[in-house]
Amino acid sequence: SSDLVDRARRTGARDARLAAVGLPGGRYGGRGPDPERPADKVRAELGATGRPLLVAVASLDPHRGHETLLDAARAWRDLDPQPLVVVAGEGPLRPELQRRIEAEHLPVRLLGVRDDVPDLLAAADLALLTGRWESRSVFAQEALYARVPLVATAVGGVPDLVGDAADLVPYGDGPALAAAVTDLLDDPERREHLRERGVQQAATWPTEDETVAQVLSVYDELTLPVPLA
Repeated sequence: SSDLVDRARRTGARDARLAAVGLPGGRYGGRGPDPERPADKVRAELGATGRPLLVAVASLDPHRGHETLLDAARAWRDLDPQPLVVVAGEGPLRPELQRRIEAEHLPVRLLGVRDDVPDLLAAADLALLTGRWESRSVFAQEALYARVPLVATAVGGVPDLVGDAADLVPYGDGPALAAAVTDLLDDPERREHLRERGVQQAATWPTEDETVAQVLSVYDELTLPVPLA
């Protein structure tokens, strides 16, 4: 990501360039949603029938911003219909997060490790990315490929990756995250605009073949014979 290029240059790298990596396997890491599990069925399984479904995919680690997500979920309790937040991922913060969800009656479900992210995204109204730092987030790419409006933190390589195809908020700002989600849920035209911009932005990302070609060109450059003085 471009922020890592800048960091490398600041710390003395003689030659640092951006070499963006495409999402392995293309859309959804090589597969789409299961045709045997339509969106309505997935939403029913999750308990999101008749209410917005917000999906996050990230390990339950401190740098993923789940505490901020729970802060925002407090505000969403008052919405009608009340959105359901589902988080796919596992990690050491699960007990702490689960205790808080239960104590504050938050509309959040921790799903654990999942192998059906394409199905979750196909059923989602919004995708959420709340981490402290991201390079070229796989989940952000999956969300845009899936035409799911994305709300993400403006950190690391995220702004360059998504451009204006997502709503960006500061890291750790629960009220900003809550407001961005609430505004999007109230604005179907804005959601449709983000879907269309997501498709356009995804078309600018390198394919696997383009990524390989770029790496090979660097090898070719580095292995050229050095001219004698």
